[in-house]
Amino acid sequence: MTDATIVVPCYNEADRLPAEEFGEFIAGHSEIGFIFVDDGSGDATGERLRALAGLCPERCTVFTLPENAGKAEAVRQGMGQAFETGATYVGYWDADLSTPLGEIIPMRDLLGADAELEMVFGSRVRLLGRAIHRHALRHYLGRVFATVASLMLGLPVYDTQCGAKLMRASPAVRELFVEPFVAKWIFDVEVIARLIRSLGPDGRQRAQEVISEYPLRAWRDVGGSKLRLSDFARAAGDMVKIHRRYLTA
Repeated sequence: MTDATIVVPCYNEADRLPAEEFGEFIAGHSEIGFIFVDDGSGDATGERLRALAGLCPERCTVFTLPENAGKAEAVRQGMGQAFETGATYVGYWDADLSTPLGEIIPMRDLLGADAELEMVFGSRVRLLGRAIHRHALRHYLGRVFATVASLMLGLPVYDTQCGAKLMRASPAVRELFVEPFVAKWIFDVEVIARLIRSLGPDGRQRAQEVISEYPLRAWRDVGGSKLRLSDFARAAGDMVKIHRRYLTA
């Protein structure tokens, strides 16, 4: 049994997948497993993933969706598979490794050190001694979005959209991934909103006690991102859907 199982959603990542970095990490961390979700890719992503998983088939699998369902659904289905591995912790990670795989370890240790915590979210905070490299425009747009998300959720969350998340594989967390998301892009915000609702009348206060943000030691923008400015407009629509579905009285 692995200590943690990480879901990696992949869509047309054949030219961007850092297979060598994955391979080195997999070889050096026998307690970590991976589920690579091929989200209906039209390139050689599936072949690359199967070759990578073949390096350690007892800890790495490829889960293939018949057609492109989007990142939210790829992560949700992958998490469903991850819970079945029996791992203590489950999470998801961006395939381009903008967040280095080594950050899994301190995030796992945070969960292990505090039995009350359910989730640890990577957070891209520029601090002395940290190597956080983001393009200026994406950084400032991200800060606007994060502020709006924080106000809507009623939580002092700094970074909802970083693609590095680790969670305790508890029944409460598992329940958050049972139903398809209403959001197509900002499903991370929806996960938090679902958690708040599940925690009852004092959900916002309880959420602050069971979620921790971890300032990443390193993060970098990787070329070829599928994020476009138009996605921020779509995110606004998703925000309205999330608020109506989970956060209205």
